Amino acid sequence: MKRALIVWGGWDGHEPKQCAELFAPILEEEGFEVTVSDSLDSYTDGELMKEQDLIVPIWTMGKIEGPQVNGLLEAIAAGAGVAGFHGGMGDAFRENTNYQFMVGGQWVAHPDGIIDYEVNIVDVDDPIVRGLEDFSMHSEQYYLHVDPGNEVLATATFEGRKSSPWINGTVMPVVWKRSWGKGKVFYSSLGHVAADFEVPEAKEIQRRGMVWASA
Repeated sequence: MKRALIVWGGWDGHEPKQCAELFAPILEEEGFEVTVSDSLDSYTDGELMKEQDLIVPIWTMGKIEGPQVNGLLEAIAAGAGVAGFHGGMGDAFRENTNYQFMVGGQWVAHPDGIIDYEVNIVDVDDPIVRGLEDFSMHSEQYYLHVDPGNEVLATATFEGRKSSPWINGTVMPVVWKRSWGKGKVFYSSLGHVAADFEVPEAKEIQRRGMVWASA
């Protein structure tokens, strides 16, 4: 049986506990034995980390100490997959550039707050998005600084942004995958709050991304 570790916490506005409670049973349905923790010290438990096939971080902002981030990054480099979403992975530990290097991007803005936008599937042959059509979100549209080495699976174009009109026309990666050592890294910028995953495509992409990262 595969093992997955969900670590949740940080800023409450992203509903980390609710999101952990949403995805833990989904992973169990996929055959994972799931451990849920609300402490970053879980990353310092060498035996626990060695057992994991998948790590799901749900921790916006906050601060991660050296032994904690080292335990996380070393586990991924050794072959554990990591799969996260929105600020729970893409806006965590803002001062830690090694963590951002692993993720492949960092949130910097969500112009105009909650808006309507379209997500466009760009790699239609990839199994994480295969068979899915473009779809709409009513949520934060993330502007990110991203690694050009990411394998981008879906994008969204900024349109009609009033607070920062100079970004209109910018095509921003929304879903990507990459590697960190022997580990697989999956990220989706969707999922501001748990209810965002009521959009079937957003939930399905996250489910497939978690499964892919663990393989």
